[in-house]
Amino acid sequence: MNNSIPAITRKKIWFVFLVIFISWYILLYVIDWSSLPGFASISHHQPNSVVYLGSDSIQNVSTISHVNDTSKKATVYAEKEENSVKILFTREDAVEDLAGLQKELEPVVQQNDKYADKDQEKGAESGRKLNPCTGRYIYIHDLPSRFNDDLLKQCKLLNKWTDMCQYFVNMGLGQALGNPQKIFLSTGWFVTDQFSLEVIFHNRMKQYKCLTNDSTQAAAIYIPYYAGLDIARHLWDSYNTTVKDSDAVQLVKWLREKPEWNAMGGMDHFLVAGRITWDFRRVTDEDNAWGNKLMLLPESQNMTMLTIESSPWNKNDFGITYPTYFHPSSDDQVFQWQNKMRRTKRRTLFAFAGAPRPKMDDSIRSEIMQQCTSSRRKCRLLECKNNNGRNKCIKPVNVMKLFQNSVFCLQPPGDSFTRRSTFDSILAGCIPVFFSPASAYVQYLWHLPKDYTTYSVLIPEDDVKNNNIRIEQVLSRIPRKKVSEMREEVIKLIPKVIYADPRARLKTVEDAFDLTIKGVLERVEKLREIREGRNSSNDFDQENSWKYYTFGTTQEHEWDHFFLRTNRAGN
Repeated sequence: MNNSIPAITRKKIWFVFLVIFISWYILLYVIDWSSLPGFASISHHQPNSVVYLGSDSIQNVSTISHVNDTSKKATVYAEKEENSVKILFTREDAVEDLAGLQKELEPVVQQNDKYADKDQEKGAESGRKLNPCTGRYIYIHDLPSRFNDDLLKQCKLLNKWTDMCQYFVNMGLGQALGNPQKIFLSTGWFVTDQFSLEVIFHNRMKQYKCLTNDSTQAAAIYIPYYAGLDIARHLWDSYNTTVKDSDAVQLVKWLREKPEWNAMGGMDHFLVAGRITWDFRRVTDEDNAWGNKLMLLPESQNMTMLTIESSPWNKNDFGITYPTYFHPSSDDQVFQWQNKMRRTKRRTLFAFAGAPRPKMDDSIRSEIMQQCTSSRRKCRLLECKNNNGRNKCIKPVNVMKLFQNSVFCLQPPGDSFTRRSTFDSILAGCIPVFFSPASAYVQYLWHLPKDYTTYSVLIPEDDVKNNNIRIEQVLSRIPRKKVSEMREEVIKLIPKVIYADPRARLKTVEDAFDLTIKGVLERVEKLREIREGRNSSNDFDQENSWKYYTFGTTQEHEWDHFFLRTNRAGN
């Protein structure tokens, strides 16, 4: 026997249910009971009610309040509850001054908005933790080989007197140095040329952990152009300016035709030039004029240009550290070397490694060398000149041995403001002594401390030139405790001024490459804000770039006289 409910009965049950549901909906939502006699008074005497409003809902307060008799006053107060505003109304009265009510609630709303902003910041920070490359992606342009690899193949032509091929093995680090006289470590040391940075940097960039093939996702775009090697072919012999400028002009033409350039007009692009800035700032078109005009091209004004010595008078020019001989492949190598420098006994008060500049009237090198010689046991001099075709300073062991044995290392300007020797001395734990703030303090802003007194000594070059000061006396008067503190600060700087081996990765230590990338990303982001009208900090006379980037202001400064234009630094 079939006990199932007949189909016709089921249909009746569903019909009755549908009718009940429709009737309930009409009674509850369609009919306005407050308009019917007997119900109006009930609607005017509801118990106190609670309304929850977000910060965007405050404008609706007037609508809620108009339900009541506007001739009476309302008791209103607000409380903050997490990310919403809890507004309580005493419905027995009504609101007369709605504008006043909104004004009264503004502090609560603003506080609520702050909480909302913090939540957004937490969300963004959480996103960065989930993806550490957020905001750090870099896209590398795939340049024609004429701009990089082909230049390495011409290594025999890059220097008039030296075969440079030996310096570009091991990804630009040069030949392994070993540990002669046991003053280095057994590994991590190379015979690195001071002008090989663009090759080292390119190879480090290939290992960068936040590379992207999608340029639209990139925070910055790297141009692997070996600008220093390009111009090195044409520096000493007579070449037509068209030849000197050829690759630079062709490069910017190639860049302009790329969609990546159009995104920000090149403001998100950067390149590393492994020579001083003056090699790329030829101001005349005479064939015998020095260098090319890479950094004077209109397109270059938008890019971030990284050089081993920057111009104090240009906005887009930034100094990054010279390459040294030490390229560790592990954190332990860095720590081992730092500890070695802490234990090293230093028997000489100060030292100088360099050659005189007799043809430069404003050079103080002759005075420095004379003072060093007259200081007898307090100073050691390593004169960098060719004796029977040999230059003692070319050998790393001679320079590093001198610096490791000295408390202070003198770093006067040479052909230009800066010297590779500065970073050799830091690497050796030797406190650098500068004679112009242009030699370091306004150059390596991403790598060296702002407070230069913590790691170095400044002796004004005019005082030395005019024989107003004795270097030995200045250095001897520095208290031992201060000297010890400065040396420790110098040793702590070692990781920040070296470039790790491109074939390995440091785990916890940030090297000069890491700090450079940070600086570039921060700068490009600021330029992006300026371009979008969210920042106006770039509005200053670029003649005062050194001052603005160092101190954040262009007001008069005690160092102004150091930065008067001179023939030595270019015009």
